[in-house]
Amino acid sequence: MDTLYIVVPCYNEEEVLPETARRLREKTQSLIDGGKISKRSRILLVNDGSGDRTWEIITQLHQSDKLFDGLSLSRNRGHQYALLAGLMAARQHADMVISMDADLQDDIDAVDAMVEKYYEGCDIVYGVRSSRKKDTFFKRFTAEGYYKLINSLGGQLVFNHADYRLMSRRALDALSQYSEVNLFLRGIVPMLGYKAGIVEYERGERFAGESKYPLKKMLAFAAEGITSLSTRPLRWILFLGAAVLAVSLVLLVVFLVGACLGYSMLNWRILLFAILFIGGLILSSIGIIGEYVGKIYLETKKRPRYFIESALHHDDEEN
Repeated sequence: MDTLYIVVPCYNEEEVLPETARRLREKTQSLIDGGKISKRSRILLVNDGSGDRTWEIITQLHQSDKLFDGLSLSRNRGHQYALLAGLMAARQHADMVISMDADLQDDIDAVDAMVEKYYEGCDIVYGVRSSRKKDTFFKRFTAEGYYKLINSLGGQLVFNHADYRLMSRRALDALSQYSEVNLFLRGIVPMLGYKAGIVEYERGERFAGESKYPLKKMLAFAAEGITSLSTRPLRWILFLGAAVLAVSLVLLVVFLVGACLGYSMLNWRILLFAILFIGGLILSSIGIIGEYVGKIYLETKKRPRYFIESALHHDDEEN
């Protein structure tokens, strides 16, 4: 049987982590007992520079149970980096790796179907929400609109998929070759091109604690996804500038004809509107260009994406 690692990024999850660990342990043990995965399988909990007792709990779990391994980053680097750190650590020991969040919103029972898809030959298995009925109208509308927007810009996002997925070692080896600092995993993974499958599940409510993605972070993450996967916004600036120039030329002709006919079509209101419109357009265009220039700046520095402060690992011998 192949070895499965379940990677769980954790940031200030002391309230939910004991229950998450209990459920994951039950699921992993049932797969081992059922002969679906090797006894070398592990649950890897990644501490993303938490300020609470998260790492202390991870350490206690590791000391009391051989199913649990731990990884701690030197400081908070964000969900995507913590997830990547866990994936890269797990690929050294696992044949397949499942990533999921610690808040228990992802249905743990979907792990069985993911493992089955892996044995059927899938290198990547996406956990996809079957519906968004539990979301508010605003969240549902914006989330689904975002997926459609990214795909219309040339991205390859799997609709209603976040970071709940299975990846084979081969897929993880390919992922390791992507070295960008501006990390957007749910956009990068579909680029790998390996055989993929989908497992649908019903997303639940957060078990405990507070969401780590308030509106501000969600908007920043959305912008990260757009600018990481597509350069079309830069092309839009060109088209928008051309359109404004065309409208300006038409208005110039209209004003000249009106002046020849004795009409006075210019007043301070029109001038004020034109100045504000053009000024806003220029500032917005500079802002979009600045986003891309900033990304280029960060990429050229080639700084390390994270540092691992501590690693807790049980040997891979059958227990």
